[in-house]
Amino acid sequence: MTSLIIEQFMCRQDNFGVILHDSLTGETATIDAPDGSVIASHLRPGSWKLTHLLITHHHPDHVEGIPALSETYSPRVIGPAAEAAKIRGLTDTLRDGDTFEFAGRKVEVISTPGHTAGHICFHIPDEQLLFAGDTLFALGCGRLFEGSPGDMFASLTRLAALPDETRVYCGHEYTRSNAAFAVTVDPDNSELAKRRAEIEGLVEKGLATLPTTIGFEKRTNPFMRAGDPAIRRTLGMENASELEVFTELRARKDRF
Repeated sequence: MTSLIIEQFMCRQDNFGVILHDSLTGETATIDAPDGSVIASHLRPGSWKLTHLLITHHHPDHVEGIPALSETYSPRVIGPAAEAAKIRGLTDTLRDGDTFEFAGRKVEVISTPGHTAGHICFHIPDEQLLFAGDTLFALGCGRLFEGSPGDMFASLTRLAALPDETRVYCGHEYTRSNAAFAVTVDPDNSELAKRRAEIEGLVEKGLATLPTTIGFEKRTNPFMRAGDPAIRRTLGMENASELEVFTELRARKDRF
């Protein structure tokens, strides 16, 4: 049984806050820093001390809590070397393939450009965990603010190669709107239809729709299914490349 506790909660309007706490070592990490005060309120004052702050990319809604959390807890603040000039307060800058240790576990850095040019994800193989930031969402993917469709397609292809059982935590609660779009391009996917109904039930109860898994996304997320014949028929792109299909999907979602 793992000693790793994961708490997920809402920050700002639709950001997810995620805290990892290891009950054996006492080490505690937060994934991104959307709101320092909200994150601090979930740290169980007196028992959990923030030791690591893991930053996926430079957008304000992922870094604005760094100063307050750093002042209070003095954690290691780990983020993408490619965006170091845009993120104040980093203590460690890492690149694709770099690793570090958290609570006795190896954490791998995966470069996933697309949403931003230097975006990274954090993978903990021993726990089958992926913290995907704004690259991969449940039933969706991040908007392309700095990268190209080719960048994002390549990033998602890398993530799809992880074990299907890998649990995925994302940066935002976009699942309901992503599901509404997904059924327009993959209308005959019975697993997607079932998942959408489950999502509606969770949202109505005020419950989180995450985590998801890599395997679930490969079966239901259109952005990870650009080679699927049914989606290609719906788009009228039977003879297009997977990148062309992905590019069309992203353009349609941007207009949705």
